[in-house]
Amino acid sequence: MDFRLNESQTLFQRTVRQFCDAEIAPQSREIDTKQRIPSELLDKMGQMGLFGTTIPEEFGGGGDLTIATLGAMEMGRADVSMATAVYYLLVTGWSRILAKFGTQECKQELLPDIAAGKKFLGIASTEAGGGSDVANLQTIAVRESDHWVINGSKAFISGVTEAVERGGGHLLLARTTPGNDHRGISLFYVPAKIEGMTVTPYQDMGRMGISTCEMHMDGVRIPSHYLLGEEGKGFYHTMEGFNVARNLVAAACVGAGERGLEMGMEYIKQRQAFGKPLGKFESVQFELSDHYAELELVKTMVMKGAWMLDEYYSEASTITASELTRTIAIVKLRAPQMAFAIYKSTMMWFGAAGYTKEYDVEMGLRGIMSYLVGAEGALNIMRVILGRELLGKDFIPYK
Repeated sequence: MDFRLNESQTLFQRTVRQFCDAEIAPQSREIDTKQRIPSELLDKMGQMGLFGTTIPEEFGGGGDLTIATLGAMEMGRADVSMATAVYYLLVTGWSRILAKFGTQECKQELLPDIAAGKKFLGIASTEAGGGSDVANLQTIAVRESDHWVINGSKAFISGVTEAVERGGGHLLLARTTPGNDHRGISLFYVPAKIEGMTVTPYQDMGRMGISTCEMHMDGVRIPSHYLLGEEGKGFYHTMEGFNVARNLVAAACVGAGERGLEMGMEYIKQRQAFGKPLGKFESVQFELSDHYAELELVKTMVMKGAWMLDEYYSEASTITASELTRTIAIVKLRAPQMAFAIYKSTMMWFGAAGYTKEYDVEMGLRGIMSYLVGAEGALNIMRVILGRELLGKDFIPYK
């Protein structure tokens, strides 16, 4: 068992760290205040190949989920508002699902531009009345000849404005067979800029640099080749995507947590109180030590999750679906809580200064909060998943 990164992984991480320190970190406050990630920055990320890490080489990508996970950590560390990390992990996480389940025509149309950073790709599953209850969706898709016609609404969807401006869209869940459970749900690619689509932005408290919107579809017509995988199997395809996205979310939280501790340690070494640095007080040292220990534990589990994802989808895998699901649920449960706790403590070490926008502590606290609330799966949903995997499907509480 070897916990070290190999040579190519180490080189990738070092290269991305240098890029993030030079290009992203200096702009992170501006990204938050201007509420947008500069197009020039996204272009540079595309030129580096950052958006192609989960896309096959034949479509302009190259890499694996371990590489993508390392990238997410660096994005979270460089932009603690989480906006850049959210953009990155959505594109890399869901382009993998498009690459696996998309038709050849759809992949050829979209993946090269996604890999190059020219188009955005996200996920549109949440509805205002459903939240984490993905199976209880109301959006309907009806086949008409060689098209699908979609009617309904999606709520709290990330990256819609960016998809309109840069091109691209979302993988969208819609019901294609009447019912009220996960059967009969299909997964489609839906462009953000299309006739019949109305977009209404929300104003979030954090990760301001990436949009959150409502999408309302009134007779949106998409070609039949935008159906991903089998009709009626969309729920399962999406759950597979969430396993990938949740590990990338956890990785971004690890990166942000690392930067939060760095800021905290820099401050408690210098800030004097009662004649000595704050770092000399045992209460502060003990708190720091507990946070560092939790950070390292979660980081190890995130890297295990990345390895398991790569191994699970290999031809000779011996990892079961339950083993993978448990690991991903653990990291999505623990990583946001770990990072939020770090920023809470760091803000308290800073005192009144941490509550101002002179430092990035408050920006990190706001950004991490989105993953406590529920993006890519609420904390209690992770607990439900773990309970189901540990006790069996007969013990699902909402059945």
